[in-house]
Amino acid sequence: MNIGDAAAASGVSAKMIRHYESIGLIRPPLRTESNYRVYSSEDVHVLRFIKRARTLGFSIEKAATLLGLWQDRSRASSDVKRLALSHIAELEERILELQDMVSTLKHLAHCCSGDDRPDCPILNDLAQASPLPGEAQTGRKKVSVRH
Repeated sequence: MNIGDAAAASGVSAKMIRHYESIGLIRPPLRTESNYRVYSSEDVHVLRFIKRARTLGFSIEKAATLLGLWQDRSRASSDVKRLALSHIAELEERILELQDMVSTLKHLAHCCSGDDRPDCPILNDLAQASPLPGEAQTGRKKVSVRH
């Protein structure tokens, strides 16, 4: 099948398929005499695997590692589990950071009068150039709004 068919069958855009090929994530497909790419059902299966890994938030690098583990029948499942547990921890940290962002923005929006006056705690907070206490160590922003 051609790249358009492989894209439709895998759910991965033709542009991303070419990108994955260029970075070595997938093997270069066979080519016709006219130099068109030809993909097999196995190639589509690999693309679906990568898409699912990316949908679960794995980076391209980790998706490549997972792909290698998937293709290595002698691998230990503990290697896969370790990678998944590490990814879960990263996702949980990102969730906490996003929750902090939502909380901060809700607080700032609550403190903003939203009237015709130019004073705005939201913009005042954004204009702070230096990191707040605790931000440098955890990466999570703590906000105190002055009224």
